[in-house]
Amino acid sequence: MDGAAGILIGILSFFFPPLGVAIMAGCGADLLINVLLTIWLWIPGVIHAFYLLFVYYDRRQKYKFGASPVHRAPFVYSDKVQSGGMVYGRM
Repeated sequence: MDGAAGILIGILSFFFPPLGVAIMAGCGADLLINVLLTIWLWIPGVIHAFYLLFVYYDRRQKYKFGASPVHRAPFVYSDKVQSGGMVYGRM
């Protein structure tokens, strides 16, 4: 399920980056930054969305194997992305 969801969010993030970020991070600073980047130029919005997607699934994989990341990922303000979706001890 993780692979199919990641591919689907990746496709959404390519065509409309704020939608992919909203699904991953929710409504917050990351979404606002992505909307501004997408309005400014489309490519920075896509790069930001794919960076958040990478951090989300990288952290998710690390938490599944029991290795908790020590440092916060730079330029990521959502706790949901920082924890790989592991909010309050559940997926």
